Amino acid sequence: MHAADTIVAVATAPGAGGVGIVRVSGAQAGTIASTLLGRAPRARHAHYATLREADGALLDRGLLLWFPAPHSYTGEDVLELHAHGSPILLDLLLRRVCALGARPARAGEFSERAYLNGKLDLAQAEAIADLIAAGSEAAVRAAQRALAGVFSARVGELQALLTRARVHIEAALDFPDEEIELLADPALVSALAALRAQVASVLREAQQGVRLAQGMNVVLIGRPNTGKSSLLNALAGEDRAIVTAVPGTTRDVLRLELQFDGVRLELADTAGLREAGDAIEREGMRRAMAALASADLALLVSDAGHWIADLADARARAPATELLVVLNKIDLFGQPAVRIEDAASPLRIALSARSGAGIDLLRQELHQRAGGGADNAYSARVRHVLALQRAEVEIEAAHIEVQRAVARRGGLAELAAEALRRAQRALDELTGAHGNEDLLGAIFSSFCIGK
Repeated sequence: MHAADTIVAVATAPGAGGVGIVRVSGAQAGTIASTLLGRAPRARHAHYATLREADGALLDRGLLLWFPAPHSYTGEDVLELHAHGSPILLDLLLRRVCALGARPARAGEFSERAYLNGKLDLAQAEAIADLIAAGSEAAVRAAQRALAGVFSARVGELQALLTRARVHIEAALDFPDEEIELLADPALVSALAALRAQVASVLREAQQGVRLAQGMNVVLIGRPNTGKSSLLNALAGEDRAIVTAVPGTTRDVLRLELQFDGVRLELADTAGLREAGDAIEREGMRRAMAALASADLALLVSDAGHWIADLADARARAPATELLVVLNKIDLFGQPAVRIEDAASPLRIALSARSGAGIDLLRQELHQRAGGGADNAYSARVRHVLALQRAEVEIEAAHIEVQRAVARRGGLAELAAEALRRAQRALDELTGAHGNEDLLGAIFSSFCIGK
């Protein structure tokens, strides 16, 4: 497939609808537009057109819009045909356009051409796919911010700070007699400190952006009969899980999707964790552990008398999983609903799943952790997080080498410079400044046809 080809695809969603759009991009788009309209089209003007087959048979009557390069989505000549939304009719229109010189577009090829022609960068192109797939109001707004360039601007700030640090270190390489003095320059110390703080900040924002785009995966864990299923029902606002006083009632992982004030959560209720149990209950616990391993957040459901031991057990089972402790059944002890924070332990929220006291506190916490309420949040992807983590590791390595060199403990400016070069390459992957074909193929192949 060659970029010089003229491509065509149905741009509207599959299925019947009031209107369907066939989109064309490439050098032949103008000729195709003139043939279908019967005259040269006017730029950015909606023409009422009678669309016909090659033998003159009527296909449909609709609108024809013409966007000459470079003022179009792809940066190429673009034609849009707006017809009635019959899938069969749209397929006939697509075949007619192919007969006039176009070929069917690959998945994501329109956006890929927009990227290659400098109409948007790679992070913005991915934001288009995130916008189309958005499953919540917050995800829509976050994708719009990424598409507007908010994420790209943050990456640009990192690139500028990184360039400042690289200039200082490269200068030290050029003047070896003054290397220690140049590496000890307060300007370099300041640049590296700012860079480390900024990359950590953007990494946190990107991790939040992934949660906004994909939804946050939350799993309920704890001993049997601590009220996990009751808590799931309370959060859902309806009875979705069976609740009994018999320990081990929940045998499988029960999943449901929730929306909290515009953010999306996938909540999973799991079998109670204990040593005993029959074969079915042991399989339920195995599935609970699998759900815990893939969770963004675990709600450890316990009570005031057992949470310390339960926390130690949960950390032993899943040391890398973020935990939030829910102290349930406060109604049995006359305790108030409260949010408890201290430096030594994870956040604890005391509530009653039965009475509903404190459920709003938990909802607010989940909403915030899922990315809700952040005015400047933007969508991001796992690959962005991984690239930022690589950059963070390399920047830290460079900082350590500079410190060792200044302290005359064997640190080398060459190693610091190479680490920052690797960090630069990792950041370049975010916006595609030096994107490779394999990366582009993997990204754009996940797009829908016609976009």
